[in-house]
Amino acid sequence: MTMPSQSAAAPRSAAGWPAVLVVYAAALLLGMTLVSFPATSAVLKEALALSDADYGVIFLPQVALAIIGAVAGGTLAHRLGLAALLTLALAANAASQVFLAATDFVSPASGFVLLNVATACSGLGFGLMGAPANVYPRLLFPARGETAIVVAHTLIGLGLAVGPLIAGVFVGLGAWYAFAVVLAAVCVLNALAVLIVRLPQAEMPESDGKEGAVRPATTLRFWLFATIAVLYALAEGTFSNWAVIFLRDSKGLSDIIAGYALSAFWGALVAGRLLVSVLIVRVPARVIWLALLVLMIAACWLIPLTDSAVTGIGAFALAGLACSAFLPLTISLAIDRFPDSVAWVSSMLIAALMTGIGIGSWVFGLLQAMFPLEALYRLSSLYPLMALLLAALVLSTSRGGKEKRAEARIHPA
Repeated sequence: MTMPSQSAAAPRSAAGWPAVLVVYAAALLLGMTLVSFPATSAVLKEALALSDADYGVIFLPQVALAIIGAVAGGTLAHRLGLAALLTLALAANAASQVFLAATDFVSPASGFVLLNVATACSGLGFGLMGAPANVYPRLLFPARGETAIVVAHTLIGLGLAVGPLIAGVFVGLGAWYAFAVVLAAVCVLNALAVLIVRLPQAEMPESDGKEGAVRPATTLRFWLFATIAVLYALAEGTFSNWAVIFLRDSKGLSDIIAGYALSAFWGALVAGRLLVSVLIVRVPARVIWLALLVLMIAACWLIPLTDSAVTGIGAFALAGLACSAFLPLTISLAIDRFPDSVAWVSSMLIAALMTGIGIGSWVFGLLQAMFPLEALYRLSSLYPLMALLLAALVLSTSRGGKEKRAEARIHPA
C-alpha cells in the first residue's frame, strides 16, 4: 500500500495525536491484562484453593482462544474494519478482568470456572489485537513504520512489566480484585474512544501468497522454525507464569518481592529488545539468536539458586533479557526464507508461541506434584537446549548473501 510522504513526527490521521493515544494505550492495556493472571496468582491459588495443576490448566483456554482470535482476526479485519476489530479486542480484555474480579465473590468451585472464562476472554483479546496493533502504527507514522511498530510492542512489554507492580499495591491493600476492576474500566473507556476518535483507514492487503511460490507447510525448514518457537514458548511460560509462585512458595519471599521479580522479567525483556535493535547493526542476527538461547539455559540453572530478593529479581531479569528478542529474530529469519508467505508464516509462529506457553504452564503444573520447583526449572533448560540444536540445523542450510542481509531486520512479534 503506497503512502503519501509525511513528516516522521506527524501521524497520518486527521485526528492526530488522539488517534495515536488511543492505539498505543490499547497496546499498553493488552500487556497489563495479559499479566493480570500471573500477577495475582498467589492470592488466586489461596482464595480458590487451587493446586499447581489447577493453576496450570487456566492457561489452556487462553491459548485456545488466542489462536482462534488470531486466525479469525484477518477475516474480521477485512469484513468489519480495523476499528471494529480493535473495539472487540478491548471489549474481550475488559470482560476478562470482570470475570477475574468476580472470582473473589463466589465459591471456590464457581471461582475456578469464572477464572477459566477470564483467561479465555484474555486470549481472545490477544488474538484479535494482532492486526490493529501491527497495522495502525504504520498508518499513523508512515515515514517511520518499523519504529512505530517497535514502540507499540515495547508498550505491550511495558504493560507486562508494570502490571505486577500495580497489582502488588492492591494485593497489599487487601483488595486485589480492585486491580482487575480498574483495568476493566480503562479498557471500556479505551474502546469508547476508538468509536469516537477518527482513526486512519486501511486497505487491508490481500493474501501474500504468489503463484509458484514455495508453500512453507510443505517444507521441513518451516516446521523446524515452528518447533523452535514452541520450545522457546515453553521456556518463556515457565519463567513468567510460575515466577510469583516459585519465589513465594519455594523461596519464602513476600508477594511484593515476587511481583517485583516478575516485573523485572518483563522489564528486562523490553530493554533487551531495544538493546538488540542497536546491537544488530554490528552483530549478525544469527549470532544474537543463538546467544539468547545460551542465556536461557543459564537462567534455568541460576533461578533455583536464588536465596534472597536481590538474587531472585536478578535471576528473572536475566531470564527476561534472554527471552527478549528471540521470537522477533525467529520470525525475521523465517520470513527471510519464505518471503512470499509473510503473513501466513508470522501468524503460524505466533500460534506456535501461544501453544507452547499454554502447554508448558499446564505440564509444569502437573510435574510440580512429582518434582520440586527447583528441579523443574533445571529440567526446563532442555527446552532452549533442544531449540539451540534445531537453530544450528536451520542456520546450516542458510541461503547465503540474501539471507544475511535480511537478518539485519527485526520484525516485532
